[in-house]
Amino acid sequence: MNRSTFFTFRRIWLQARPFWGQIVLLFFLSLLATPIALLKPYAVKLVIDSAFGHEPLPVFIRFFFAEGYKFSFTAIIFAAAALVIITALAENLLMLVNWVLTTYTGEKLVLHFRTRLFNHLQRLSLAYHDTAGTSDSLYRLQWDTTGIRTLLLGNVAPLFSSFLTLFAMVGVIFFINVPLAIIAVSVIPPLFLLIRYSSSKLKKNWEQVKDKESRALSVLQEVLTSLRVVKAFGQEDGEEERFVRQSDTAVKEQIKVAWMAASFYLIVGLVFAIATALFIYLGARYVQQGKMTLGELTLMLAYLTQFFAPLQNISKIITDIQASMASIERVYALLDKEKEVKETSHAAHLLTAKGSFRFQQVSFGYAPQKQTLSGLSFEIRPGDRVGIMGSTGSGKSTLIGLLMRFYDPALGQIVLDGKDIRDYKLVDYRKQFSLVLQEPVLFSTSIYENIKYGKPEATETEIVEAAKAANAHEFILRCKEGYHTLVGERGMQLSGGERQRISIARAFIKNAPVLILDEPTSSLDVKTEAQIMEAMERLMKGRTTFMITHRLDTLKSCNVVLHLEKGQLVEAVRDGGSDFVEEKKKEFAFSA
Repeated sequence: MNRSTFFTFRRIWLQARPFWGQIVLLFFLSLLATPIALLKPYAVKLVIDSAFGHEPLPVFIRFFFAEGYKFSFTAIIFAAAALVIITALAENLLMLVNWVLTTYTGEKLVLHFRTRLFNHLQRLSLAYHDTAGTSDSLYRLQWDTTGIRTLLLGNVAPLFSSFLTLFAMVGVIFFINVPLAIIAVSVIPPLFLLIRYSSSKLKKNWEQVKDKESRALSVLQEVLTSLRVVKAFGQEDGEEERFVRQSDTAVKEQIKVAWMAASFYLIVGLVFAIATALFIYLGARYVQQGKMTLGELTLMLAYLTQFFAPLQNISKIITDIQASMASIERVYALLDKEKEVKETSHAAHLLTAKGSFRFQQVSFGYAPQKQTLSGLSFEIRPGDRVGIMGSTGSGKSTLIGLLMRFYDPALGQIVLDGKDIRDYKLVDYRKQFSLVLQEPVLFSTSIYENIKYGKPEATETEIVEAAKAANAHEFILRCKEGYHTLVGERGMQLSGGERQRISIARAFIKNAPVLILDEPTSSLDVKTEAQIMEAMERLMKGRTTFMITHRLDTLKSCNVVLHLEKGQLVEAVRDGGSDFVEEKKKEFAFSA
């Protein structure tokens, strides 16, 4: 085991700390399998050597009978049959307890690991998710996390049990006949050389399988979340072909793994067959020469089978571990991704912000060599309504992302109420914002729960009041289940205007001092837009508001207008929004 593998095992064991008790109990249950395995073939020896032969019964059998009891043929057969039944009952009871405890512990273990990864994924910056996409994270979250269950319960515990059974069998075989035991043990060195060689190869192949399967999942995720576009362009067959092409590469990697594993097991089987042939040949000669009884040979052959069984288990488990390790290392690779948006060690709590902002020579780029925003400097007072305009790609959404601290500036600083925003507790800072997007984001639950998302502790009265303020109450009452109507995935059971009003209600109930409006009415008809603008006027009152818009008339209600182009601040106008809008209209009319 190299240093990297040892370090990974240590992390896994620490990850499983809450379940150490159950894992240790499962280990001890697996130890009980060893004496049961040793007893299973003993009934055959009793029949051959004691019932048909003249060997005395062992002490542990005579213990259950009166002293001096004369064992007849029938009594010996009865004892042998009883031993078979008792052994089978003990074995199956052990399997039952082991199965239930393994299922419980395994599911809890995976959930604990999965929850940790999910928590970390939510806290990674948007820059990571923008680059990596969601499908790979979903694959690691849903499938790779199960590797910890397979490793600790399906691999490691049985591995220890198999080693214990192996050592017990070696001791018993050596006790009965040393030369035959040497033949049996001689298979161990070449077997472990094979295991060592195949393990490293298999691990690399399993890493390829996981990567290819993740890419195939990305096709599914893209298509199912963009189904309207796929249907509109009639690309169902093309997407099917893309999915098959991507999945086929994963299938080929799986076949490589299967071929390598099958080749390994073939060689192992041949080694066992040669050892068994030698064992039978020499054993038969020993019986012929009177060096051992037929019952002892039969018992030795049964023990040889049980000696090879744990060896086969060990070889299979060690190769299977490579798949589990490949999955777990993929999870840890994601857990080791550092959060790009970090709190400082001296981060201060923030209850309610006043809402004054100052950008000081702020620059930012999604790629190191390409700046999206360059040298932005402006100041916003509490209660200002800030309109942000500019052509597509000018950096408007990036500015909002920096403002909400989805990203941190590469250069410069953003100051809230006289303090750098990086010096506030992140969770406290983001509580200062309410957000209404162009495409409102709703969750696949009820209208009630979607509004409550802005304030989890909100009462029913507060939720209804927020809905009324957002002009949503009337249409909600018309829904079949009222506030408990399910909105469907991403809210698709509702119209665009209805989704937007629920989004505004959510912003109302949060009651944050800073409001972000990102093109909230651009895709709505005139009548719906009027209702939503009326609701937003109420929402903006008394709050510092940042509004992204392409509609010049919307800027008339703003007392500050920021004009961005190519990542730079072209103009910043205060208290002249209406005049600025009229000038821009004339410019656009002239250029047209």
